[in-house]
Amino acid sequence: MRVVSPTPSAIRPGEHLSNPQHALALDEPVAKPRISTATVTTRLWFCAYLPNLLLEASGPAAAARVVVEAQQGIHRVLLACPKAEAAGIMPGQSSSAALALLPTLRIEERSRLREQQAIEALATWLEQFTSVVCIAGPDVLLLEIAGSLRLYGGLRSLRQQIAAGLKQQGFEASLAIAPTPLAATWLARAGRRSCIRESSNLAAALRTLPLACLDWPAAISASIAGMGVTSVGDCLRLPREGFARRFGSQRLIELDRALGRLPDPRTAWRAPEKFCADHEMTEEQSDRKVLLAICHELLLSLERFLLTRQLGTQRLLFNFFHLRGPATQLSLGCAGFESRADHWLDLLRIHFERLTLPEPVIAVRLYGGRNQALQAESGRLAFHGKVSEPRLRYSMSQLAERLAARIGHQSVQGVMTVAEHRPHLAWCLRSLLGDKAATRQSAIRRGWRRPLWMLPEPTLLSAERGYPLHRGRLTLLEGPERLETGWWDGDGIARDYYTAVNPHGTRLWVYQNRNRAAAWYLHGFFG
Repeated sequence: MRVVSPTPSAIRPGEHLSNPQHALALDEPVAKPRISTATVTTRLWFCAYLPNLLLEASGPAAAARVVVEAQQGIHRVLLACPKAEAAGIMPGQSSSAALALLPTLRIEERSRLREQQAIEALATWLEQFTSVVCIAGPDVLLLEIAGSLRLYGGLRSLRQQIAAGLKQQGFEASLAIAPTPLAATWLARAGRRSCIRESSNLAAALRTLPLACLDWPAAISASIAGMGVTSVGDCLRLPREGFARRFGSQRLIELDRALGRLPDPRTAWRAPEKFCADHEMTEEQSDRKVLLAICHELLLSLERFLLTRQLGTQRLLFNFFHLRGPATQLSLGCAGFESRADHWLDLLRIHFERLTLPEPVIAVRLYGGRNQALQAESGRLAFHGKVSEPRLRYSMSQLAERLAARIGHQSVQGVMTVAEHRPHLAWCLRSLLGDKAATRQSAIRRGWRRPLWMLPEPTLLSAERGYPLHRGRLTLLEGPERLETGWWDGDGIARDYYTAVNPHGTRLWVYQNRNRAAAWYLHGFFG
């Protein structure tokens, strides 16, 4: 919903505004810096297109291999690995023709279930980078990353982390970034390593794309190609009404959505809240070292699942399936809620020594138990004594207790908030060993944030055309928050506070005095 503030010309004589943000004093300059809304409305989509998912879903393999699918009673090659392609094997060939070219070829039948599991596992892994992950097709993943850029060190750093993670997991991906999800998808399918941040640049980037990257039905693509239309730019030059009448309005809507002319809402994918993972083997296995390695892979998947949600669990259940006979179950439990794979693996090794497997195993399944939020703990400091003495480790609370016992309670203090709106008076010192229940909390209105790093004294900022400067011109993001208080004790303030950002991405807390010259001051830094 877009909220439009009333302009002075729209206010009738004698009418008052209830919102102090919109109040206009006669002694203030009319021209003020505008609040930027770009950070709220701008979206940026990251597309990962996986062209070789059919092969990669079954894991790495050293031998040459192809994926085949039955078509009209004949198994035909859908995708071949580079080694098979070097031998002359191409998509569309029959499996017998492929074997004639390369007798040692490994042939795998396509498994849509395995592909779905692989892309869902990648979507779960990508949730660590953003809360909006969409499975946009059998081989396409979309991420909305506008809100994640500062957290991961900028666009280039975020892209490198995602690309490295996909490669480490054995997936080759074509990556593209654009302001609309369809544009990012089309660019990735075309193999363009593009990074477009402004919607005004979309048309120029999409014009040269071939129609094949749009993934339209084969009949429509063939009909368009028969007219001599071979690119997106050619489609955009056709009369809109005739294009919609001949090829359907849905194709025209897709073009408009790709260019940002129409909204393109997407549904974010969510991983299941209960963990369950399988590992299927191509042949029966009775080697316990191999089975432990498979269990370790499942535990690592569980660890990623739990850490993404900051959860832990107390119980796990392994099922070892056999071709003949019921599955063998193994239950693990620990005293507290745990998420680390190494901890569970140590317990599993102990149980494995007493586990009896009546037959070889063909598949392993891991169930996660009831989850609970992990409890954060303060770090521990290591103290080195004499060489012969063991190294001691103390928590921050233990350190404070020992320091207070040695140098006095008055020398070890903590910080607490106070019910005061004036920023420089909104905190005070307190004893770390006092009653925590008696501490006072700040009564600052909800909805306004305070920086963690407050300056001892506000710093005067220079200005350019009414805009404050701090390592570049500042962009105002939020505000004003009006603080007008303290008149009763002679230390009153009357200020308008804003959240601002400079060209380097640093968020600042700045203000203007209302009862003095319209100068800008810096009062704090956000984390």
